[in-house]
Amino acid sequence: MSTKAATDSVVPASNSNSIKVLFFARLREKMGFSEVNFALSQAVTVADLQVLLVEQYPHFFDLPQPILVAVNQEFAQPTQLISIGDEVAFFPPVTGG
Repeated sequence: MSTKAATDSVVPASNSNSIKVLFFARLREKMGFSEVNFALSQAVTVADLQVLLVEQYPHFFDLPQPILVAVNQEFAQPTQLISIGDEVAFFPPVTGG
């Protein structure tokens, strides 16, 4: 999605046309908040949402990489569609031991 098209997907937030975007761990600290309702006028891909987030919150680009993404609590690829009403979570990779 081009920057123009990505920008055209953002509309004023309301419960009927938004998605919930969550940030965890270091990402939450860098963003300065844990969640935001983000308004969309149409379905977008995970990659498109990341472009929209950079446009709205330029410091999103500076977040530690890689970033994992889940849509409705399932891991998502950059090409996965996000629809109005979905929940999208961004979090750093988790290691265990």
